[in-house]
Amino acid sequence: MKKAIKCGKLFHSTDGTVGENQVVLIEGERIQEVLDAASFREEGCEVIDLSDKFVMPGLIDCHVHISEFGAPDTFRITATQLVGDALLMGLKNAQAQLRAGFTTLRNQGSPGFIDVSLKKAFNSGMYDGPRLLASGSCIGSTGGHADSHYSPYLQTVHDIIDGMVVDGADQAMKAARFVIKYGADVVKFMSTGGVTTMGTTIGAQQLTFEEMRAMCQVAEMYGVTSSTHAHGTNGIKTAVRAGVTSIEHGTIMDDECVELMVEHGTYLTPTIIAFRRMLERGEEEGIPPHAMEKAKKAGEYHEKSFRKCLEAGVPIVFGTDSGSPCNPHGKQHDEFKYMCESGMTPVQALTAATRTGAHLVRMWDDIGSVTAGKYADIIALDGNPLEHIEDMAKVCFVMKGGKVIL
Repeated sequence: MKKAIKCGKLFHSTDGTVGENQVVLIEGERIQEVLDAASFREEGCEVIDLSDKFVMPGLIDCHVHISEFGAPDTFRITATQLVGDALLMGLKNAQAQLRAGFTTLRNQGSPGFIDVSLKKAFNSGMYDGPRLLASGSCIGSTGGHADSHYSPYLQTVHDIIDGMVVDGADQAMKAARFVIKYGADVVKFMSTGGVTTMGTTIGAQQLTFEEMRAMCQVAEMYGVTSSTHAHGTNGIKTAVRAGVTSIEHGTIMDDECVELMVEHGTYLTPTIIAFRRMLERGEEEGIPPHAMEKAKKAGEYHEKSFRKCLEAGVPIVFGTDSGSPCNPHGKQHDEFKYMCESGMTPVQALTAATRTGAHLVRMWDDIGSVTAGKYADIIALDGNPLEHIEDMAKVCFVMKGGKVIL
């Protein structure tokens, strides 16, 4: 039987407008038609009445860590957990994300390819879960953000516990091919140091142009995207010149950074909430001092860089780094508020989490708008986020692929 959703307000991400009193007809997994309520006939339809709700496409978070859960010291957790532990945590996190309205996630680093396993389980219908774009292990340099800092006398398997460590373009190319071989949809590498990693500074570039280009070239040849963790200016510029699809975080940018991103069509995933949560809750929850010091330094630059990108027309997507310290899954709706506080309009923020995100993950033909022919990934809110952006947290209905989840 067809489903019909009566929408009091319907956000059209294609142009940022809101339709009044419309009906979405759904057959199977996909949207059949969107029409005015006056033209709708109920015969033969299962009617879902959301006449007093704000209806919009399912949300897309373009930067999560599905197997992490917001622990203040992720290093200790990853050093002791089994891959099976991470898989079960990933399942719990993914289902929390789905119930929170995030029907598509792009994972940005997991041990043991658990994100690929989860993707297969969700796609097969074994479990309910979001559409998941997987990266497998992150790739970085010796001593870099993807490396461990265990005693040199201990033998570790970097691509299981932390990330894949490469030195030189040939190793970088092999690592990119390896993650794609086992199911990655995006090649993720670390251009600069990170906030949580011991022994690194956030601004320092950690991969050469040749190493970055090798990974981007492999991604291009295999028809997948690439992304890079990048805080520092030189690392951002080098990654953009190397052809990376998206810059993750983008903390410290000058005008040339922004100009290069516009020229190359590079996306920005700002993850504002990751810094805010650490600064708000980190000391109380026990984040190590070395990480807190770097988070404070990053926070001094981040908003300025975001505003530069916004004003210049860099394509910006919604991404939260969910799973990072003090930043649990399914609780990241404040990112919409932070994006607006940093200069976006509510329409721009909603568009970042729908249309723009769908373009980044190359799924615009299937998701990102409530349009005939696309998957019926639809959510509803109590309230109107275009008037009060905090209402994005008031998710009261979730449908993924025509199936009601919440």
